[in-house]
Amino acid sequence: METVEHGKLPGENGGEKQEEVIFRSELEEVAVPSDMSLPQFVLEHVDECPTQVAIVDAVTGKQYTHSQVRSLSRNVGAGLCTHFNLQKGEVVCLLLPNMAEYPILVFGILSAGGVFMGANTSSHPDELEKQIKHSEAKIVITDTLSFPKIKNIAQQLQVLIVDTDTPPEGTKSSNILFECNEADVAFPKISEDDLCALPFSSGTTGLSKGVMITHGNLIANLCSTLFDLDNAKPGENVTLGLMPFFHIYGFTGICCSALRTKGKVVTLARFELCQFLDVLIKHEVTFAPIVPPIVLALVKSPVVDSYDLSKLKLQGIMSAAAPLAPDLRRSFEEKFPQVMIQEAYGLTEHSCITLSHCAPRHPRGIAKKGSVGFILPNLEVKFVDPATGKSLHRNSLGELCVRSKCVTKGYYKNPKATNDTIDEHGWLHTGDVGYIDDDGDIFIVERIKELIKYKGFQVPPAELEAVLISHPEIRDAAVVPIPNEEAGEIPAACVILTPGSILTKDEVLKFVASKVASYKKIRMVEFVDTIPKSSAGKILRRNVKDDLLKRLHQNSLTNNNSMN
Repeated sequence: METVEHGKLPGENGGEKQEEVIFRSELEEVAVPSDMSLPQFVLEHVDECPTQVAIVDAVTGKQYTHSQVRSLSRNVGAGLCTHFNLQKGEVVCLLLPNMAEYPILVFGILSAGGVFMGANTSSHPDELEKQIKHSEAKIVITDTLSFPKIKNIAQQLQVLIVDTDTPPEGTKSSNILFECNEADVAFPKISEDDLCALPFSSGTTGLSKGVMITHGNLIANLCSTLFDLDNAKPGENVTLGLMPFFHIYGFTGICCSALRTKGKVVTLARFELCQFLDVLIKHEVTFAPIVPPIVLALVKSPVVDSYDLSKLKLQGIMSAAAPLAPDLRRSFEEKFPQVMIQEAYGLTEHSCITLSHCAPRHPRGIAKKGSVGFILPNLEVKFVDPATGKSLHRNSLGELCVRSKCVTKGYYKNPKATNDTIDEHGWLHTGDVGYIDDDGDIFIVERIKELIKYKGFQVPPAELEAVLISHPEIRDAAVVPIPNEEAGEIPAACVILTPGSILTKDEVLKFVASKVASYKKIRMVEFVDTIPKSSAGKILRRNVKDDLLKRLHQNSLTNNNSMN
């Protein structure tokens, strides 16, 4: 429904004030409890299904019931307070792959009043060190495979290892947490405004920042997204836990959602197509949140045809984190006609899902194909002209802005970035350009922000440019996204070499790869003489990208002609 806000905003130069055009959900607002912590909210219905399996590791078969998740979470919290003196508001970093114990560890941290910071196990040691130091994490919980990445700073931290009884010198086994008796510990009182999670996001400026998410933020997001599912039968929803739990999509959209609705999470640490299909069939997965590259593999790989797809219990997938190409969507629907495709749009800064493609109580139930969905309950949305700041009516392209209880408190120790992203009226400026049509469906057209989305991961060009120009033989560089069928987008670099340099493209690729996480690697290099920039010195990425695409097209024509 389109509405005009009664409170008017100041016009330019103190002139006449302008009314805002604000859009709200066609669904009724949903009540949001204000007197609970996130673990209390997520595990509220445990007594309805105490012996029902809540989490199972797809590879090892290790599993925990809903009752065990609750009791072990409190044990972990007690252990952190008793053995490691964790104080309210202190940060605990989890550097772990997806595993059955992951949600238990997170709920334990939160029960103790701590703040959960998930870290990517594929990150470069330098990146991990920066995040850990910036967040002032007191404790790191990791495994033997990832421990070497933090070994250089381990002496400054308390380190727990989850997969061994004989941890490296100077560390302890996480068993000490699970074996602690929570009855002996008085946990701190937690309010909705207390910090809950500190995920790192590249935000709108391209540099990694800690996003301050409160207990209230995540509860509000879950209330907005799960209003149709709270009456689900125990065990009815079996969700694949493949998306990384360190990410807001994996933790909130999978772990918290499934456990809140008395469902089961089947954890899987990495994607390998045969194993993926085996897990879907063996564990009778009904819902699989994935990303477009996996959809592509399911559509194009001949391996899929060797499986008896009639055994699949899969009812739906959710494709998020990157756009799903229309042709790819059609191909999936033809191959898996019984599986509903849902698309969603979310932001770390909005505690996960912001717009959803499927809402059974909505008058139309499912949004149009190609859209990112409806406005969810309790949310306000507007589209703003980036040049004038004026809010726009339907079918007008503008920057998507959202306001709700899900909006982050801001970026940790970065007030400038916070003020640049969240305005004085509480509007979160997403950096994405789109529009809402006459039926209330929202379409995202392009991004204002310059992030590259490689297989769902956010790759900040500014970070890669900084790495490139640190090379003594590189004078300047610009990094832009190039469309790629498998990855969505790949980072491509236009590089200006210093005079007399004999640096090769392969050497540039290897140099960057040695400095960043694998998903951030430059995938293509072109040597250029100039890089288009504005009068203020800002890289004109659109021009760089257009020039690079023309060059690649010309090279392709030249190669084809030479073959003929």
